[in-house]
Amino acid sequence: MPSHGHGHDHGHGITATGQHRRILVGTLLISLAIAAVQVVGAVVTGSLALLADAGHVLADSGGVAMALGATLLAARPATGRRTFGWARAEILAAAVNGLILSGMGVYILIQGIHRLIEPAVVEPVGMAVFGAVGLAGNLVAVALLYRARAASLNLKGAFLEVATDSITSVGVLAAALVIALTGFTRADAIVSLLIGLVIVPRAIGLLREAANVLLEAAPTDIDLEEIRQHIVAADHIHDVHDLHVYTVTSGLPVLTAHVVVDVECFQDGHAPQLLDRLQTCLSGHFDVEHSTFQLEPVGHVDHEHPTHA
Repeated sequence: MPSHGHGHDHGHGITATGQHRRILVGTLLISLAIAAVQVVGAVVTGSLALLADAGHVLADSGGVAMALGATLLAARPATGRRTFGWARAEILAAAVNGLILSGMGVYILIQGIHRLIEPAVVEPVGMAVFGAVGLAGNLVAVALLYRARAASLNLKGAFLEVATDSITSVGVLAAALVIALTGFTRADAIVSLLIGLVIVPRAIGLLREAANVLLEAAPTDIDLEEIRQHIVAADHIHDVHDLHVYTVTSGLPVLTAHVVVDVECFQDGHAPQLLDRLQTCLSGHFDVEHSTFQLEPVGHVDHEHPTHA
């Protein structure tokens, strides 16, 4: 007897990212302005570190823009063909963002190595001025995203991006100071390499998280065995099998399971109350609001396909 929802409202029209859309818009505008200023600075001063930082910020801006676009798609209502609507568009945006950042990081590493071998002329005073402008803008963006950073995968990615941009802007300023004091222009290349080394692992981590959602892996903060024990511990329940937990998008975990119960639950009308208890348990202990249970009498599993055992 398939059971779903049982009167509960599992609305998923507004995603976690969508609830913070204004913050993302502000962050995007700031990031685009920083990237434009730093590109000009790179041309004026000849600094690869400024160009690398500008490229990093521009890639981050693209990620934020995709996240905003994804929230608009995610807000579209579910249909008979797309039963969860476009909620997973957010995760696709995060995956594309990770790919862009990975490519940008590799490019910066290659150019940094080239500059180490063949140093270029860099104007340190202008480099410091443009680096300071970038740092100020990034700190404003960090302040905007700080409270919302844990709400969704895209917001987490955006926060990590601007936080890293702030650190790399400090690196640009440090390189400018070294060049001004010592004339060691390879400092510009060294900072560029450090920026690349910061970007690549972070991009890979974002890709890994997005891939886990797309592959419907169990959320890292949910213990399937603990859920199984909670379900089996309830009265009238003998076993649970075909247990799956996955994430549709950030903040929307989904659980499905086959639960073996006493035959009497179907005979005396006790099954609906048992279903309510199960869903209350999941909601209260594990923050899983969207659950689907198939209640089965003892012995029913013998008639199921082996893949459901």
